Amino acid sequence: MPPSKSALFAAAALALSGCSLAPDYRPPAAPSAPAYKEVTGWQPAGSAVAPAGQWWQAFGDPTLNALEARIEAANPNLAAAAARYAQARALVGEARSDLFPSVDAQASSGRSRVSANRPLSPGTAETYTATQIGASLSYELDLFGRVRNNIRAAQAGAQASASDLAGVRLGLQASLASNYFDMRGLDARIVLLRETVQAFGRASDLTNTRHQGGIASGIDVSRADAQLASARSELDAVLADRANLEHAIAVLVGESPSTFAVPVADIDLAPPAIAAGIPSTLLERRPDIAAAERRMYQANARIGVARAALFPSVSLGASGGFESTGHSLLSASSGFWALGPIGAALSLFDGGARRAQVRLTRAEYEEVAADYRATVLTAFREVEDDLALSRQLALQEQNQRAAVRAAERTRDLSLIRYRDGASDYLEVVTAQTAALDAERALLQVRTRRLGVQVDLARALGGSAG
Repeated sequence: MPPSKSALFAAAALALSGCSLAPDYRPPAAPSAPAYKEVTGWQPAGSAVAPAGQWWQAFGDPTLNALEARIEAANPNLAAAAARYAQARALVGEARSDLFPSVDAQASSGRSRVSANRPLSPGTAETYTATQIGASLSYELDLFGRVRNNIRAAQAGAQASASDLAGVRLGLQASLASNYFDMRGLDARIVLLRETVQAFGRASDLTNTRHQGGIASGIDVSRADAQLASARSELDAVLADRANLEHAIAVLVGESPSTFAVPVADIDLAPPAIAAGIPSTLLERRPDIAAAERRMYQANARIGVARAALFPSVSLGASGGFESTGHSLLSASSGFWALGPIGAALSLFDGGARRAQVRLTRAEYEEVAADYRATVLTAFREVEDDLALSRQLALQEQNQRAAVRAAERTRDLSLIRYRDGASDYLEVVTAQTAALDAERALLQVRTRRLGVQVDLARALGGSAG
């Protein structure tokens, strides 16, 4: 028996419902290389530690580990990013609802009086109560993929938002670790300056004693006092900077700075070696790259939504229910129904608005594709920068340690010469200042090495994938 026309129409409608006017998605080739240039021929000393999950544990600091654990539970910026992700997921549900019919229910009741002198069919005046309950259904046939592409765009937006959430989390973790190590670097300077103040104080006492004995001049006393006051002033400045960093850490872990404190501690931490892997894995590790790629897919799907607007929109409708002026509302005789309308709508002239929308969505895709390539290039640059800094700072620390040893020997010899009367106090001041500068520079290099390793972990995505 040959199929009926209605069956053929239904089959055609079902076939067309799978059509999509979005272009085939082909993400642009990401620029990459077989290996990182700054790793070739050099491997940092120590055990290689690939950042994975809780990457900060590679630094081996229990205080940092405890602080990092508090970000997930209390940081307001992370909570806001999680809320944005929840919003994106809700938008997916809203878009997906268009796949199903919309059903509305209505109920009404009213009392009316009909005039006896009504037009067309005059008669006696009548008063009656009319009650109606029913439902209506409407459904848009997705012939050209508008609904499905809208769902794909919403899903890609949610996936991008999930990557944004991961990026915010990683950024907060790295910011906390960076602030923490900067604070520990200031702790080491505080310890150094406190020891320096004590040493300068002893030297000042020695100078005053020699001056009272007529051995040292008043100029030597003034130099010793000025050097001591300068060290105390620097200590005050470092304490202020340390307080600011402590306050910043308090905010990151979601606590008021007024109730938060981390005791000063001079902790000698060695920067862990972090294996960079191969460049191609960076595309999987970095949340910002994943988010940029998903936004490309989202923009591609939106082209299909815009192109579908160039074609007719077809909708189906139906309604039914019960209506009565008496008491037998739910009886069969009070029932009514209607199939339809089956409607098709197409704008014949809009001044080019829909075609302009297609051009707009294509341009938006080109924009996010360019942003994706820029994000990838920036990621590779950040890794190469940190690898280069890691190598150079390791060499710089070795040389600076040698400079500290030499400056300390000079300082000790100058004090011996001064006690023996072989030199004036200017030589001591010069040697002590040089030693302090060398020790301060060593602490800065050590702190910077820790910060660079933190940034390298962030640049690598904070996860081994």
